[in-house]
Amino acid sequence: MTRMPKHNFPRDRFDEIPRDPSRVGAHRAPRPRLHWLVTLLWWLLTVIVLTGGGIFAFLALSNTGTIDVPEAPAASTPADVEPELDTSAFVVVLNGTASPDAADAVEAQLISAGWADDLVATFDSDTTDFETTTVFYVSEADRARARGVAEAIGGAEVSQSEEFAAQSEGGFTVVVGLDRVAE
Repeated sequence: MTRMPKHNFPRDRFDEIPRDPSRVGAHRAPRPRLHWLVTLLWWLLTVIVLTGGGIFAFLALSNTGTIDVPEAPAASTPADVEPELDTSAFVVVLNGTASPDAADAVEAQLISAGWADDLVATFDSDTTDFETTTVFYVSEADRARARGVAEAIGGAEVSQSEEFAAQSEGGFTVVVGLDRVAE
């Protein structure tokens, strides 16, 4: 067996390495103790910003501010019941015309007939060519009160429809037609 020669090199500064080096290059630096917490906080901030932006974008793009209006009724309800004025009923007024003042005029008529401001809500519809002003009611038991609403606004057709049941909260929906627009 042959022995390897033993070398005795002179000592230099690289032979004297401290036992606990504070830093000897970026790749050898110890990670901070709370490194995971910083990563978690950045992740949470990113999730919150992206989720909030997505919700805001969805709401901005989905809110059109219009309500669909059904087709004009084929025939009005027979006038075999006496009109009953019930100013405690909630009334939604939809503007079925291109005139911005048409629904406001109907709202003013309802308020002057005795309805409170918070019981009358005015909205634009997606239709601007609704022919005849119509009062829609939900159940047959409401026909007399619907006729009362029609009489309070100076006359209108009355028709039963389930289409507006949710948005009128069981009350009445008046769709203002072209017959209310001054030529």
